[in-house]
Amino acid sequence: MIDPVEYPLQAINLVKRVEGTVTHTLVNGIDLAVRKGEFLAITGPSGSGKSSLLYLLGLLDAPTEGEVVICGEETSKLSSNERADVRLTKCGFVFQFHFLLPEFTALENVLLPMRTADILSSKEMDARAKELLGMLGLETQIHKRPNQLSGGQRQRVALARALANKPEIIVADEPTGNLDVASTQQVFGILRGIADSGQTVVVVTHDAALAAKADRRINIVDGKISATTVRGEAAHAAHGHGPADEAAGHAVPNGHAGAAPAPAPSAPAPAGRAAATAEAVPMPERTKAEESGG
Repeated sequence: MIDPVEYPLQAINLVKRVEGTVTHTLVNGIDLAVRKGEFLAITGPSGSGKSSLLYLLGLLDAPTEGEVVICGEETSKLSSNERADVRLTKCGFVFQFHFLLPEFTALENVLLPMRTADILSSKEMDARAKELLGMLGLETQIHKRPNQLSGGQRQRVALARALANKPEIIVADEPTGNLDVASTQQVFGILRGIADSGQTVVVVTHDAALAAKADRRINIVDGKISATTVRGEAAHAAHGHGPADEAAGHAVPNGHAGAAPAPAPSAPAPAGRAAATAEAVPMPERTKAEESGG
């Protein structure tokens, strides 16, 4: 059995189908184990199923078959409220569009998930939100609303919000898609730093140059892992596995590549509180492109 502390995110024979006149299989039997502190990039052509996979891994969507295991907890049989609690306490989300609430300041947006989790005191929440914004170079912007910030600044506020509850896993869907080159490099540098500090980061991106900076890159074609590249090694097809998988010391399910080496794991995060009935962060509706496997 894979150690849930060392591998806080696991997918087991994950399948997502959309039923209709014609059944579309968006994710087709994917097995994946992501190590603590690993920076994993998911790439693939439009309609390949990469965003569908990311939504399943982040519990924003439910699989038709298979299991997503978050910090040792199987999630397929959880109620909607229980899934919401796992998302709130163990996953942080960053999207291509920042989804900041326009009527709230940067500080207030970062406070939202902490207020929903209701773990810290008001003073502790305020201090953590300011600390996060300061770490991301936004200490002079905390009282500004989203329309008063640049695109790069808004995305950094979204990153601070994703980190607010100290999640084990950060899930990002094209987080640099709307940014200029300088802001793109800055945001990816922040994500790299988050992984280096011990949190697991999973990013969907079309940018091959940026994906190459991840510890591991999996390429999705027709809902399956078609190839895996570990940083510093040549790419290998999904039917085999490379030296990094042998070093990781676990079997590669269904021939899919295992996790790249990463810093030694620390103790797992505390269990989530009672099920949250509302999301702290507004979740985007699936687009037609995503429903068709984007």
